[in-house]
Amino acid sequence: MELRVNTHLSLLLVIIGILSPLMAVDAAATGCDLFQGNWVLDRSYPLYNESTCPFLEKEFNCIKNGRPDRLYLKYRWLPRGCRLSRFDGRYFLEKLRGKTIMFVGDSLSRNQWLSMLCMIHSSVPTTNYAVNISVIKDMTTYTFKDYGLKVTYHHNLYLVDIVKRRFGRVLNLNTVTAGKLWLDVDYLIFNTWHWWNRRGASQPFDYIQDGTRIYKDMDRLVAFGKAIVTWGQWVDANVVQNKTKVFFQGISPSHYNGTDWGNPKAKSCYGQKIPVLTSVYPGAALPPVAVLKKSLKTIKKPVTLLDITNLSLLRKDGHPSVYGFGATDCSHWCLAGVPDTWNILLYNLMF
Repeated sequence: MELRVNTHLSLLLVIIGILSPLMAVDAAATGCDLFQGNWVLDRSYPLYNESTCPFLEKEFNCIKNGRPDRLYLKYRWLPRGCRLSRFDGRYFLEKLRGKTIMFVGDSLSRNQWLSMLCMIHSSVPTTNYAVNISVIKDMTTYTFKDYGLKVTYHHNLYLVDIVKRRFGRVLNLNTVTAGKLWLDVDYLIFNTWHWWNRRGASQPFDYIQDGTRIYKDMDRLVAFGKAIVTWGQWVDANVVQNKTKVFFQGISPSHYNGTDWGNPKAKSCYGQKIPVLTSVYPGAALPPVAVLKKSLKTIKKPVTLLDITNLSLLRKDGHPSVYGFGATDCSHWCLAGVPDTWNILLYNLMF
């Protein structure tokens, strides 16, 4: 009964969405909120066929890895009070001719970067491209040669530095030496949070430094906030406003506890086939979101928050679960899937 009611509701919403033109509107004039709304069924989705995207990596290719259901591919984000322009890869390439767009962050940034590449390729599948991989810089760049557009991913877990000292590896909350790789880029999309609570063998540092003090550990939310402030100081000191636009991806949520979405029997995202079809996630707010927003307010130069948390919280069905690397993954996202919507929002905000 619940599935039938939810399906009818989503069909009604998609009819409403289709009857309205897919165009961007003036947020200030209409009260548009791009990041609040509902997921609605749209039979024209997904935006690309994962089997024809040459960039897609195994861990995100849920269909190839054996995921049997397909309904999760058919949901479109319908923001409150506005409609989004559909992604047009050819227009995107023309607008960014000769420019560079760079995604900086952890594997969730890679999730979004690969989504962007697939979306571009589906619009212009015959365009020529070349790849450059720098192991030393931990960067990969695809250049769409016919347009001179570079789409880069820089793997960077914390944005601030991890430095090797005589006594161990130190996460320094006050320095950003990797920033030299981000200079002169036209569009920068940053992300960090996924690794801040890592402990034990997977934690890539032994100590945390704040100012002149070195700690064996500290409150990770506090450390995260300090790192964002440091990164913001880099933005203020180095970003040329008329040259570079800066975005922050926001906090991408995980779904490991069904109690959060009203299903205590669910121990993970495995087997979830439909989104939460209301506009409000029933679980608690994510603490790092408030810390991030507070820290971003310290930055003087413009930084646009791609506030993906709420719309992604609603997509308990969008993770690889066992159809990624094998272990249950309720943190990353299937492609095609939710990161495509992140990029549609980015596309609408860029222009």
